Amino acid sequence: MTPKDKLNALGLQLPEISVPGGSYVSVNTRGNIAYVAIQFPILNGEYLYQGRLGDTITTEQGYEAMKLCALNVLAQIDKKIGFDAIEGLNHIDAYFQSGTDWDDSPIVVNGASDLFIKALEEKGTHTRAIFGVDKLPRNFCVGLTTSFTLKTT
Repeated sequence: MTPKDKLNALGLQLPEISVPGGSYVSVNTRGNIAYVAIQFPILNGEYLYQGRLGDTITTEQGYEAMKLCALNVLAQIDKKIGFDAIEGLNHIDAYFQSGTDWDDSPIVVNGASDLFIKALEEKGTHTRAIFGVDKLPRNFCVGLTTSFTLKTT
Protein backbone atom coordinates (compact mmCIF):
# COMPACT_ATOMS: atom_id res chain seq x y z
CA MET A 1 0.00 0.00 0.00
CA THR A 2 1.15 3.52 -0.77
CA PRO A 3 1.19 6.21 1.92
CA LYS A 4 -1.96 7.69 0.33
CA ASP A 5 -3.67 4.27 0.52
CA LYS A 6 -2.70 3.97 4.19
CA LEU A 7 -4.09 7.43 4.91
CA ASN A 8 -7.31 6.62 3.04
CA ALA A 9 -7.65 3.43 5.13
CA LEU A 10 -7.48 5.69 8.21
CA GLY A 11 -10.22 7.90 6.76
CA LEU A 12 -7.74 10.69 5.93
CA GLN A 13 -6.89 12.51 2.73
CA LEU A 14 -4.02 14.81 1.91
CA PRO A 15 -5.12 18.44 2.05
CA GLU A 16 -4.33 21.09 -0.53
CA ILE A 17 -0.82 22.39 0.03
CA SER A 18 -0.52 25.80 1.62
CA VAL A 19 1.71 28.48 0.17
CA PRO A 20 4.50 30.15 2.14
CA GLY A 21 3.53 33.22 4.09
CA GLY A 22 6.83 34.96 3.40
CA SER A 23 9.98 34.98 1.30
CA TYR A 24 10.81 31.27 1.41
CA VAL A 25 9.88 27.98 -0.26
CA SER A 26 7.79 25.26 1.35
CA VAL A 27 10.23 22.46 0.44
CA ASN A 28 13.97 22.97 -0.02
CA THR A 29 16.25 20.16 -1.17
CA ARG A 30 20.00 20.22 -0.54
CA GLY A 31 21.87 17.14 -1.68
CA ASN A 32 19.75 14.20 -0.63
CA ILE A 33 18.01 15.99 2.26
CA ALA A 34 14.62 17.69 1.86
CA TYR A 35 13.54 20.25 4.44
CA VAL A 36 9.86 21.05 4.79
CA ALA A 37 9.09 24.53 6.09
CA ILE A 38 6.85 24.94 9.11
CA GLN A 39 3.37 23.56 8.58
CA PHE A 40 0.39 24.65 10.64
CA PRO A 41 -3.05 23.18 11.27
CA ILE A 42 -4.55 24.50 8.05
CA LEU A 43 -7.12 22.43 6.17
CA ASN A 44 -7.62 23.46 2.55
CA GLY A 45 -7.05 27.12 3.36
CA GLU A 46 -9.02 27.14 6.63
CA TYR A 47 -7.13 28.08 9.79
CA LEU A 48 -7.93 25.64 12.60
CA TYR A 49 -6.86 25.10 16.21
CA GLN A 50 -6.07 28.69 17.07
CA GLY A 51 -5.39 29.43 20.73
CA ARG A 52 -3.27 28.17 23.60
CA LEU A 53 -3.00 24.54 24.63
CA GLY A 54 -4.41 24.09 28.11
CA ASP A 55 -6.46 27.29 27.87
CA THR A 56 -8.75 27.31 24.82
CA ILE A 57 -7.36 24.15 23.16
CA THR A 58 -7.46 20.75 24.89
CA THR A 59 -4.63 18.23 24.76
CA GLU A 60 -6.84 16.00 22.57
CA GLN A 61 -7.47 18.88 20.16
CA GLY A 62 -3.73 19.59 20.17
CA TYR A 63 -3.08 15.99 19.15
CA GLU A 64 -5.48 16.44 16.20
CA ALA A 65 -3.87 19.79 15.33
CA MET A 66 -0.43 18.21 15.21
CA LYS A 67 -1.80 15.34 13.13
CA LEU A 68 -3.10 17.94 10.65
CA CYS A 69 0.35 19.57 10.56
CA ALA A 70 1.82 16.16 9.68
CA LEU A 71 -0.80 15.69 6.94
CA ASN A 72 0.28 19.04 5.52
CA VAL A 73 3.92 17.89 5.58
CA LEU A 74 2.93 14.75 3.68
CA ALA A 75 0.94 16.82 1.18
CA GLN A 76 4.02 18.97 0.54
CA ILE A 77 6.15 15.85 0.04
CA ASP A 78 3.57 14.33 -2.29
CA LYS A 79 3.32 17.43 -4.49
CA LYS A 80 6.93 18.65 -4.43
CA ILE A 81 8.99 15.44 -4.26
CA GLY A 82 6.84 12.30 -4.45
CA PHE A 83 6.67 9.51 -1.89
CA ASP A 84 8.73 7.18 -4.09
CA ALA A 85 11.75 9.48 -3.69
CA ILE A 86 11.70 9.28 0.12
CA GLU A 87 14.20 7.08 1.91
CA GLY A 88 12.88 8.17 5.29
CA LEU A 89 11.90 10.87 7.74
CA ASN A 90 14.89 12.11 9.75
CA HIS A 91 13.72 14.56 12.37
CA ILE A 92 10.77 16.71 13.38
CA ASP A 93 10.77 19.98 15.29
CA ALA A 94 7.43 20.62 16.97
CA TYR A 95 6.40 24.03 18.29
CA PHE A 96 3.53 24.82 20.61
CA GLN A 97 2.01 27.71 22.49
CA SER A 98 0.29 26.96 25.77
CA GLY A 99 -1.06 28.31 29.01
CA THR A 100 1.26 28.40 32.01
CA ASP A 101 0.17 25.23 33.79
CA TRP A 102 -0.15 22.95 30.74
CA ASP A 103 2.57 20.29 30.30
CA ASP A 104 1.37 17.59 27.89
CA SER A 105 3.46 18.48 24.85
CA PRO A 106 4.75 14.92 24.24
CA ILE A 107 1.15 13.69 23.97
CA VAL A 108 0.29 16.43 21.47
CA VAL A 109 3.40 15.83 19.35
CA ASN A 110 2.49 12.14 19.18
CA GLY A 111 -0.26 13.31 16.82
CA ALA A 112 2.44 13.90 14.20
CA SER A 113 4.71 11.01 15.18
CA ASP A 114 1.87 8.47 15.14
CA LEU A 115 0.66 9.63 11.74
CA PHE A 116 4.11 9.53 10.16
CA ILE A 117 4.62 5.95 11.37
CA LYS A 118 1.16 4.85 10.20
CA ALA A 119 1.57 6.43 6.76
CA LEU A 120 5.26 5.73 6.12
CA GLU A 121 5.82 2.71 8.38
CA GLU A 122 9.55 2.18 9.03
CA LYS A 123 10.38 5.17 6.80
CA GLY A 124 8.38 7.29 9.26
CA THR A 125 10.53 6.63 12.33
CA HIS A 126 12.31 9.78 13.43
CA THR A 127 13.90 11.81 16.18
CA ARG A 128 12.15 14.89 17.47
CA ALA A 129 12.47 18.05 19.51
CA ILE A 130 9.64 19.96 21.15
CA PHE A 131 9.71 23.70 21.76
CA GLY A 132 7.29 25.79 23.78
CA VAL A 133 7.10 29.29 22.33
CA ASP A 134 5.34 32.46 23.40
CA LYS A 135 3.51 33.00 20.11
CA LEU A 136 2.99 31.25 16.79
CA PRO A 137 1.74 32.96 13.61
CA ARG A 138 -2.03 33.38 13.30
CA ASN A 139 -2.32 32.19 16.93
CA PHE A 140 -1.97 28.53 15.85
CA CYS A 141 -1.50 26.25 18.85
CA VAL A 142 1.14 24.12 17.08
CA GLY A 143 3.55 24.07 14.14
CA LEU A 144 5.83 21.41 12.65
CA THR A 145 9.04 21.34 10.58
CA THR A 146 10.65 18.19 9.17
CA SER A 147 13.59 16.84 7.23
CA PHE A 148 13.66 13.78 4.98
CA THR A 149 16.46 11.79 3.38
CA LEU A 150 15.91 11.21 -0.33
CA LYS A 151 16.96 8.12 -2.21
CA THR A 152 20.13 8.51 -4.23
CA THR A 153 19.84 7.69 -7.91
